[in-house]
Amino acid sequence: MPQPSSPNTSNTDGYDIAFRVLLGVIAIAVPASNLAWLGGNLTAWATDSGRTAPYQPVQALLHPHQLWPSLDDTSLLIGARILPGAVLIALGITAAALYKRHKDGSSGRKKRVAGMAKPKDIEPLLAKAITAKARSLRPSLKDSKTIAAHDTGILLGNIQGTRHEVRMGYEDVAVAIMAPRSGKTTSLAIPSILSAPGPVLLTSNKAAGDAYTATLEARAKVGRTWTMDPQQIAHATREMWWNPLADAKSLEGAGRLAGHFLAASVDASQQGDFWSKAGSNILSQLFLAAALDERPITDVMQWLAFPADRTPLDILRDHGFTAVAAQLKGTVEGPPETRDGIYETARQYASALLNSEIAAWVTPQKGVPEFKPAEFVTSLDTLYLLSKDGGGGASALIAACADSVMRAATAQAERNGGRLDPPLLAILDEAANVCKISDLPDLYSHLGSRGIIPITILQSYRQGQKVWGDAGMDAMWSASTIKVIGSGIDDPDFADKLSRLIGDHDVETKSTSTSDSGTSTSISMRQERILPADAIRALAKGTALLLATGMRAAMLTLRPWYAEPGADELSAASARASKAITTRAIAKTAPKQDDFGTAA
Repeated sequence: MPQPSSPNTSNTDGYDIAFRVLLGVIAIAVPASNLAWLGGNLTAWATDSGRTAPYQPVQALLHPHQLWPSLDDTSLLIGARILPGAVLIALGITAAALYKRHKDGSSGRKKRVAGMAKPKDIEPLLAKAITAKARSLRPSLKDSKTIAAHDTGILLGNIQGTRHEVRMGYEDVAVAIMAPRSGKTTSLAIPSILSAPGPVLLTSNKAAGDAYTATLEARAKVGRTWTMDPQQIAHATREMWWNPLADAKSLEGAGRLAGHFLAASVDASQQGDFWSKAGSNILSQLFLAAALDERPITDVMQWLAFPADRTPLDILRDHGFTAVAAQLKGTVEGPPETRDGIYETARQYASALLNSEIAAWVTPQKGVPEFKPAEFVTSLDTLYLLSKDGGGGASALIAACADSVMRAATAQAERNGGRLDPPLLAILDEAANVCKISDLPDLYSHLGSRGIIPITILQSYRQGQKVWGDAGMDAMWSASTIKVIGSGIDDPDFADKLSRLIGDHDVETKSTSTSDSGTSTSISMRQERILPADAIRALAKGTALLLATGMRAAMLTLRPWYAEPGADELSAASARASKAITTRAIAKTAPKQDDFGTAA
């Protein structure tokens, strides 16, 4: 630690002030004297009042009449005083304006927060390294001379205060925790979808003015767009149906499907009680029977309504699932109070299938093509899965479809030698509301290595804990190689956790004391948080924290789609898609007319 300075420090401070004053005088005197000499010569030449003077700027400033004796006092005043002074003032104003513009530009870009990552600290996410990584991950790019930026990774933003683009690679898996209106859709979901090189899966609880309308036309130019809208968020015409029982011909597959209905109906903390587990087991057994006999999923609701129906028992026995049939029989023939409670629980979980409008999306429809996940993952198509918050069984179908796509992608990657090329991008927006895949935290451990890139977007950390429990959310957080935290973090515990993860840095502290013997100054170093919790809570909109595995935390400036080239065209396309939604909604609510043209 530096020792306190001697009492002579006050003399040193005086010398410093005198030196700075001297520099200021020189900074003004040198240009002023040169301008005086130049102005005097220009005046002599313009008035034809004698020869020009030799280069003597000091003499021109102090005694101009000695250099130009033939000039009258007025000419000398104008040429060697007023004109140089005006030029000097103009130069000063220009310099001040340029400095202010530079300062304003710097503040507009926001200076880098002390202690946060510099470009060299996150070099693996910058252009050169991410391009080299893309070549090694994607065989289709190995021999390409030039690679487009969107083929190398997903743009997250720029390092704050710089033009360095930061991208996550096509082996990363991400969690984004961003409050509403903090840029999660405009700066993350939409740009990622628009630049995706392969198939795209999006889950959302909104349509008009959101990722759905903003990307629909653009993705339609790349491949086919599929929209599953059982609750009519976008009032989409039913142009597809999907069979949720296609993957339920094994006990594991049927159990996964039942698990989606369970997760959509109760929180993680309630999924372990007797009634929840028993209701989920009954659903899985009936789903298995329906899948084995290639029946529509709606038949399960008929069996739930009549527990005494022996059809599912016979199907399970005929296909060799005698143990499962015995379990089902034990429940059916058990105490009536217990049996009725279990069946009622299962009926509540699957109640959305009673709605014919919802059921139509998951049962065969004449003239409507079937959506097949195995074909989708090898295409450049886009799948939009829309559901309302708290959609219950409807959101279970959304989660089941998303899960089916990711499992189909995993199987295809294994057939390809380990990875999908091009990769599948899965934007799970509002995942805690409309896409509650119960084992998603476990899937995060291997999806990236398969070329399946999930970005799970949550409004808060606690929202994830509610769906997957403390252990599940911690597992997803730990498995995510990319973590993006936007503005609006109001959870003090999570903000403090982030502050501790970002770490401390050394701060220089200067203290001055005065006594009878003079003034002494001491300098010490102390550690303080790079970003305290209150600073994280106050993150400005348009900025985000980036925590990447093995790298220092970085502050990003987000890149919303509407500030990028081509935004006008995308805005127009989004407006057209939103207008189409409005038109369809009005058409549905308009009163029907009879054959005579009168309202029915």
